[in-house]
Amino acid sequence: MPRPTLAAAVAVLLLAHGPALAAQGAPAEPETRTLNDGNLVLSGMPELPDGLTERLEPYQNVRSAGLADWSERGASIFVTTRFGDVPQIHRVDAPGGARHQITFYEEPVGGVRRRPGSEELLFGMDEGGSEFVQLYLLGPGASTARRLTDGSSRNGSAVFSDDGRLLAFSSTRRDGRHNDIWLMPVEDTAAARLLVEAPDGSFWGAADWSADGARLLVIQYVSVADSRLYVVDIATGERRLLAGDPENPVAVAGVGGTFDAGGGGVFYASDEGSEFRRLRHLDLESGEERVIGEGIPWDVQGFSLSEDGARAAFSVNEGGVSRPYLLDPRSFEYRPVEGIPTGLVGGGRFSPDGGRLALTLNTPKTPSDVFVLELGAGPLDAGALERWTFSEVGGLDSGSFIEPELIAYASFDGMEIPAFVYRPPGPGPHPVVISIHGGPEGQYRPAFSSAYQSWIGELGAALIAPNVRGSSGYGKTYLTLDNARLRENSVRDIGALLDWIATQPDLDEDRVMVFGGSYGGYMVLASLVHFGDRLRGGVDIVGISDFVTFLENTEDYRRDLRRVEYGDERDPEMREFLTSISPATHADRIVTPLFVAQGQNDPRVPVTESEQIVRRLRENGRDVWYMNALNEGHGYGKKENGDALRDYTALFFREHLLRTAEVSRR
Repeated sequence: MPRPTLAAAVAVLLLAHGPALAAQGAPAEPETRTLNDGNLVLSGMPELPDGLTERLEPYQNVRSAGLADWSERGASIFVTTRFGDVPQIHRVDAPGGARHQITFYEEPVGGVRRRPGSEELLFGMDEGGSEFVQLYLLGPGASTARRLTDGSSRNGSAVFSDDGRLLAFSSTRRDGRHNDIWLMPVEDTAAARLLVEAPDGSFWGAADWSADGARLLVIQYVSVADSRLYVVDIATGERRLLAGDPENPVAVAGVGGTFDAGGGGVFYASDEGSEFRRLRHLDLESGEERVIGEGIPWDVQGFSLSEDGARAAFSVNEGGVSRPYLLDPRSFEYRPVEGIPTGLVGGGRFSPDGGRLALTLNTPKTPSDVFVLELGAGPLDAGALERWTFSEVGGLDSGSFIEPELIAYASFDGMEIPAFVYRPPGPGPHPVVISIHGGPEGQYRPAFSSAYQSWIGELGAALIAPNVRGSSGYGKTYLTLDNARLRENSVRDIGALLDWIATQPDLDEDRVMVFGGSYGGYMVLASLVHFGDRLRGGVDIVGISDFVTFLENTEDYRRDLRRVEYGDERDPEMREFLTSISPATHADRIVTPLFVAQGQNDPRVPVTESEQIVRRLRENGRDVWYMNALNEGHGYGKKENGDALRDYTALFFREHLLRTAEVSRR
């Protein structure tokens, strides 16, 4: 006999306890309690009903594996995956082989790279989600890693020289605000020196070393639409601008810059003269530039070159889906790789001998795993694709997972807005969750999500992920259509999506909620302000509630970067505008239930952003659930906190989305 769905179980709970659970006015002093050894603070939130956690547990035990690097001789690969509470480094010695855990920290590790000429592994790790990442080096067989950085600054974008002696990395160690580039002898960290002093609030990061160690390619990132590529002389610090223009900004991104085999040229990507970022090769002596794949109308988002420079690979973002190519780096001929599952492709690391290409593959129905593509004799010849890791899906039947449909709907001004729609089986009409990505210059791409599949499978809810104007991946014009005073046009795109939902017979226009994190959290709040009479409520995770207080309180090292996107709050006219569009200004217009989740240590969207919207809504007598993780930052990286967030999100949806009776609004 099939087990009853969790939706049915919660329906029984609502019949028994509905008045208490669905009360619309929060008490003046909501009950506060803690979970997870006191690290998770819950305010104004009910207890979880019996059976909910057990029902969702399979979805919460889905794993994934991401490629880190090859071993020195190419016999093994290193991956990051989670067997405990957070992702750690593991070694895999054969296709389908066991995952041997190498690091055992309480915090997640990332940015893993093998030091050239050795089996030592470089990785980054912060504390409590603060994003003040420190760099560590772990030797083979060592029980503890050696910290390379100062322990207090924010560090990243680390690149070894080809001989492994030097490390170039970005750091705020000079003054806590500027993202400079530093040079460090790996065996003498006290001798680290400043190589590139950032002259303003932009981000500077290392991209690639020349083979002789005399030059370094670096990227200056001003905004998503303005970045530049330089080559820096290591001995003198002299910089030469290769691509990008402060007077006529272009985006040099996706492919941050790679020296070719002889060091006389550079591969990079830019949207100069085009709506999309195209792969290019620049001859450093003659200045001759070659556009590669000129006929591909999509952004290049990845590039890899083999150690001997004889092979290359790149991928493009084709409407949200990855399309990988092999490239002859000498003739510039290229060919698409056939037989790759449709989804997202990441990683892209050639084996030390250049004979294989390791990739991370993710599809809407399968979590990330590592595959290895055998290569043929020629630079464009591809052989068999072999799977090296097999991540668990919690005992669930992945064949039952739903794949999305790509649609486009007309917005208020006639602009076509792309969106991915996940439709549950059956005729409906189904309740709907609109999931809005962050960024704001992000893009929803159809990656696997166990949370989405649980909402579809357990709630019977449809899931719609729109790429509103301002999203990346659709050309640089589309990317800028929400900047500064155009900000609320992207919110109006959500209103148009509600109109589209009303035309779909299998979707229930009367049962719709919004969900989003970071900038997506702002979009949730703004949607509740403007379209509250058409929404059942929203889930706001680490979202912006007031642009002025956000810009004043976000960490120093990123404030100027965000001003380029949102506007400068120090200008009185812009400050007035930012205040006028901030959800906190219009808190009295939010009349539907809200669930807010936050990390106490968030350096991007400070905890005060969540605190102030919760306080104002409660002062107005509104129903607000508030979850704050004291050991997290911009999102939840620890499994026990993430599990609680998923459990309560599911309960919130069931309480306020599933019921067919009209929800009263105060």
